[in-house]
Amino acid sequence: MSQVPDPSRLPAALDQLRAAVEGTHFPLETPRAEQARAGRGDLLNQLRDYIIPRANSLDAPLLAVVGGSTGAGKSTLVNSIVGETVTTPGVLRPTTRASTLIHHPDDAHWFTTKRILPELARLTGDSAGAHDPNTLRLVASVSVPRGLALLDAPDIDSVVSANRDLARQLLSAADLWIFVTTATRYADAVPWELLQQAIHRGTSVAVVLDRVPMDAMEEVRADLAGMLMERGLGQSPVFAVAESTLSKTGMLPVSEVTRIRGWLSSLAADAHARSIVIRRTLDGALDSLNERGRSLQSLSQEQRSAADELRQAPQEAYSAALDGVKEGVQDGSLLRGEVLARWQEFVGTGELLRQLEAGVGRMRDRVVGALRGRGRAEPAENLGEALHSGVAALLVNHAETAAITSARAWRATPGGAPIIEKHRELGSASKGFGEQVERAVRDWQGNVMDMVREEAGSRRTTARFLAFGVNGIAVMLMLISFSATAGLTGAEVGIAGGSAVLAQRLLEAIFGDQAVRTLSAKARGLLLERTTELFEAEEQRFEKVLSDEIGQASTDDRIGPALAAVKAAR
Repeated sequence: MSQVPDPSRLPAALDQLRAAVEGTHFPLETPRAEQARAGRGDLLNQLRDYIIPRANSLDAPLLAVVGGSTGAGKSTLVNSIVGETVTTPGVLRPTTRASTLIHHPDDAHWFTTKRILPELARLTGDSAGAHDPNTLRLVASVSVPRGLALLDAPDIDSVVSANRDLARQLLSAADLWIFVTTATRYADAVPWELLQQAIHRGTSVAVVLDRVPMDAMEEVRADLAGMLMERGLGQSPVFAVAESTLSKTGMLPVSEVTRIRGWLSSLAADAHARSIVIRRTLDGALDSLNERGRSLQSLSQEQRSAADELRQAPQEAYSAALDGVKEGVQDGSLLRGEVLARWQEFVGTGELLRQLEAGVGRMRDRVVGALRGRGRAEPAENLGEALHSGVAALLVNHAETAAITSARAWRATPGGAPIIEKHRELGSASKGFGEQVERAVRDWQGNVMDMVREEAGSRRTTARFLAFGVNGIAVMLMLISFSATAGLTGAEVGIAGGSAVLAQRLLEAIFGDQAVRTLSAKARGLLLERTTELFEAEEQRFEKVLSDEIGQASTDDRIGPALAAVKAAR
């Protein structure tokens, strides 16, 4: 047996959809960001201003919003229908003023609360607030039948953007849109654009053709009827108001508004007819939710994809930088130039290197013998400083390259260019990064010395150990850590004229083969750990800026499940 949908579930499902749309933001300047923000705003307004309150109160009065172009005579028409001055036409244009909602006194409770148009403050009577477009002015009149309310909206083509936006918002809150145009302006583009939206969303529409010369009445009515038919509004009632002289109170002749007034009164008096209009508009609005929601889903995914791409760019750049450092500390490139000169100073002369092949064991003893009895502190320190400078320069260069690469990628990624222009400091390593590197390398060298002391243990009193000292042994360990062949045995090819091979042999004489392999790998690993920490901190600069720009943007799809819930509830 099929399950019948429970109507009481619909308001809850609509609230879920409203929350999902409310939680969907478009902070990145992607190609369709403006379209997305406008669509989100329109959908959110209609959910809050019309769909949810109407779904919660089907028996509330029918709200007819009177809208149209500048100077079409909307306010005059409303006053004439009611039979008294309830809203003031804008004599000087453009004007900004509160929108006016006219209702029967017994229906006041439907409008004094935030049931509809919750963002507009309520105002009764005349006061300074009457000129505030963010205010809804409520007028009670017994001339308006119970079950019906009229809302005089701002011009839909006003040169004041706030007026245009408010007009669209009010129209989206309507059960019935009374579109007012004139004999000379009924073909204007802007009204038809909004009429097309009304058709798309299923809003009930009536058309008032104002100021029609009597000799052109049939021709103009026929032309307008044809346009309405072509656009799917052939069933919409059309009322023509002849060009007339207004009364002293600014009213149209009663004969010109009798048909409109009678039609509205019949809607108010006939609960069934009123229900048909309300349900047709509500159903149309509900039917439009799926397409509009799916569009927002797609646009939201575009934002998430752009954010992922922006996030991935620095991740890849700094990962490549770390790989570059790994390669740089293993390929022997650090064992050249200043480091090589200081190494030769440390071991004595170039002759030691030339005689290396004559016998490693004999050479080792000669080096130790040569070093015994003479201080090696200064050459060891010089070599350590040269290694320190080389490592620091390697880290800084790769960090700068990663920053430049990340910034370039952001400029080429949708939504990224405005951010990088706003945060140009991201295009280089952070201020003080060089000092951080200096400290990190210095701390790493201290770690290596600690490793040497721990590994030496009782050997620290041996002649070989004493000949080099902790500093000397530590810098040799650093040196062999920067060679791809460091720690290996056999006929390795020396890096930079055999420097690493000689250092390795000297250390083997103190610690043994296996210990040298372990120590060199550990020393290199400690350096890469510190480098990883430094680069991660640099990468986080991009992540923080991106997070600040995105703010509370949803990282998942909440609209899809909410649309499914609405569908199930219907």
